[in-house]
Amino acid sequence: MNYSKPSAEMIEALQALLPGRVYTGDDINDDYTHDEMAYNGKYYPDLAVEVLTTQEVSEVCRLCYENNVPIVPRGAGTGLSGGCVPVAGGVIIDMSKMNQILSVDLDRMVIRVQAGALVEDVQKACDEIDMMYAPDPGEKLATVGGNVATNAGGMRACKYGTTRDHVRAMTVVMPNGDIMRMGAEVSKNCTGYSLMNLMSGSEGTLGIITELSMKIIAKPKVMISLLAPFEDLESCISCVSKIKAAGLDPQALEFMMRDNVADVEEFLGKKIYPDKIDGVDCGAYLLVTFDGPNEDILDETLETAADLFMENGALDVLIYDTADGFRNVWAVRGNVLEALLANFKQQEETDVVVPIPNIAEFVAYAVSLEDELEFKVRATGHAGDGNVHINVCANDMDEDKFVNNVAIFMDKVYEKGIELGGLISGEHGIGSAKMKYLARNLGEEQVALMKAIKQACDPKMLLNPGKVCFFIQ
Repeated sequence: MNYSKPSAEMIEALQALLPGRVYTGDDINDDYTHDEMAYNGKYYPDLAVEVLTTQEVSEVCRLCYENNVPIVPRGAGTGLSGGCVPVAGGVIIDMSKMNQILSVDLDRMVIRVQAGALVEDVQKACDEIDMMYAPDPGEKLATVGGNVATNAGGMRACKYGTTRDHVRAMTVVMPNGDIMRMGAEVSKNCTGYSLMNLMSGSEGTLGIITELSMKIIAKPKVMISLLAPFEDLESCISCVSKIKAAGLDPQALEFMMRDNVADVEEFLGKKIYPDKIDGVDCGAYLLVTFDGPNEDILDETLETAADLFMENGALDVLIYDTADGFRNVWAVRGNVLEALLANFKQQEETDVVVPIPNIAEFVAYAVSLEDELEFKVRATGHAGDGNVHINVCANDMDEDKFVNNVAIFMDKVYEKGIELGGLISGEHGIGSAKMKYLARNLGEEQVALMKAIKQACDPKMLLNPGKVCFFIQ
């Protein structure tokens, strides 16, 4: 693409529009050049701007459109697939100061926020009025707008769905500066094509989400967790479909391998999960949370779940029904990435999603590549929806060798995931990191349709170029 650099006149116009919030040259924050995964690359924008309102976003887009300058929207930069990295330069639109919680409407059961509002702030605002914002991605310092743009999942997706399932309405700025209101604060919508759902998960390639009305629900009064250790992953995963078929409706249903648990316990400095039961080594664990209005209603659910676990190979079932116990048992799952960062100098991650019965086969295949490629493989994930997080980790491997071996690994595991009927991303998105695998997964016809949609929304191809389905020529 023949993109232009911001001209002196354009920069002057931006500075008049956003006094003190336009950054060029050495004043550009280095954080704007990358996301949380270093191997997605580092690229410098031509300039960066901080915006406070939808109208400011519109004016910035209009100037970029008139001058043929790429536009890259950015939230907190916590992504893992290169979605906010300015691979073609251009203008970073930093949404992080558009962080206001605008209102909470208990009659309509929505919370209205600017796109830069942090997940933890939205959850806290709901918690304070005994309500719950159900999406619960691992990174609480991510922005809600970024979560919608990537359709983030998280642990509670097992019961409550992904972020997309909670969007009622949104305000979107198109690449030419047009402002659109999509969706409505209603529970049903069959009014034309679902453009709002198209924007959700589009990773900032079709429009820039600036404001959101998100569904909220009554906060469950009681949450109780069970931890079930198993000798191996196969017996562990065999319980998942049985739990669902029994109608037990867990809030979260996670699996962890023993090596991952050991990494986290070393990081936390305390032992939390048992490593042996009656002399038998624990190879894998299921961690499940049930929620409900009171303990009496949950008692039958817990008893049924415990029986199912034991009948299908669990070595034991441990109950966590106090605040401290609940916090400790989930601290292991919640600190997986932090522990890996502490224990390994080099790592890369993928988030393939496969049918639940195929989780164990997929993980076993990934682990089988360790010796060939000379690094450690760590696997954990959302057993309740088949979303597997695979980390490849090393210490002091030659950098070129690590990058090369990671590429070989990704080729193999994506191919295996596709073979098992899965998809190459369950929640992190395609970004720039997984583009070359998209057609292999979905087929050339679907990718061609995606490109046509991109062209219709963004005829100059200015918005977040080099992401999802649009390679920069």
